[in-house]
Amino acid sequence: MAMMELQNVNKYYGQGIGRVHVLKDVNFKANAGEMNLILGPSGSGKSTFLTIAGGLQTPTTGKVLIDGLDLLHLSPKQRDELRLKKIGFILQSYNLLPYLNIADQFKLVDRIKKKGNISQKAFENLLLKLDIKNLLKQYPAELSGGQNQRVAIARALYTDPQIILADEPTAALDSNLVKTVGQLFQDMAKNEGKAVIVVTHDLRLRKYADHIYELADGQLTERSKLSPAIV
Repeated sequence: MAMMELQNVNKYYGQGIGRVHVLKDVNFKANAGEMNLILGPSGSGKSTFLTIAGGLQTPTTGKVLIDGLDLLHLSPKQRDELRLKKIGFILQSYNLLPYLNIADQFKLVDRIKKKGNISQKAFENLLLKLDIKNLLKQYPAELSGGQNQRVAIARALYTDPQIILADEPTAALDSNLVKTVGQLFQDMAKNEGKAVIVVTHDLRLRKYADHIYELADGQLTERSKLSPAIV
């Protein structure tokens, strides 16, 4: 079942002679229970793809469907509500609030999304898996890049989203933590029926994916897990 679908999506930036065609007739489906990996060089449009897929940007042409709903037919308020309830974003910037300690980052989520978040037991298990349970009293500025990255992953998963969109979620992690995060994403897809979409340079995540795509020159192509990849 396709939880997310992009149909003939094009995205342009700029005007006139400076106009750039970033995404070119992109078609993509993310099914429940599957992890999708999208590889590509810097500037290939991976982050643009992810923000369009999650409704943070609108395509110039084409459709984005979430559970069959066309995002372009929803009001801004309806899109915000859909993202809050169904999508977990893991962004490169982490988006952690600098004036809140790590525990309070999650308490803020509870205030914004009052129902449907993971149980306390599941939360504690997530903290243990990501090795961040001892960081709850710390502030983002007191943590390393890798620690902030793991906190950002936990915060995105805390809302129990149906769709997980991750932008370079392992960029600051060592190989052991990459295995942890890759296995976590795979387990959430297989055991909880989530659709996971990861855009990355990190080839270490390939073995956890059900589908691997390459985004190059604005065009998305599915690849065999054994084929060479563009990075």
